[in-house]
Amino acid sequence: MSNSKRTLRLTALSFAMVTGSAFATDILTYKSPYCGCCKDWVKHMEEAGFNVTVEEHTNMNPIKQKLGVSPELASCHTAVVGEYVFEGHIPAEDIKAFLENPPKNAKGLAVPGMPVGSPGMEYGDKKDPYHVYVYNEKGQVYSFRSYNM
Repeated sequence: MSNSKRTLRLTALSFAMVTGSAFATDILTYKSPYCGCCKDWVKHMEEAGFNVTVEEHTNMNPIKQKLGVSPELASCHTAVVGEYVFEGHIPAEDIKAFLENPPKNAKGLAVPGMPVGSPGMEYGDKKDPYHVYVYNEKGQVYSFRSYNM
């Protein structure tokens, strides 16, 4: 590693330590090439400051299984930031809040299904109530946030 790269990394690490925040903005999103709402969610994430890399797959089931997303939590796309998995149409603000203070033993967040009114699923003024759930390796699931309840 060159001295300039080492200095840059040390500067970034020092800044994170001083500010108390090391917010990760890179997100890898797995989605179907045929899904328009996934494209809209990716745009929502980019507008919120995330650097999104997209991998398109015609069969998402093996990816969800590999990443530990249960069928009950499944939606159309799956995203990864570091060790955490984010399933479905989760608002960017919730992912940021989760990453800034991850609940103990949490694996990630999920919005099961495709609720109308969630990011990427906007349809006029219509909004379905929905929950953003936290889940862990043991299969435990609990509410992180509720919308329009």
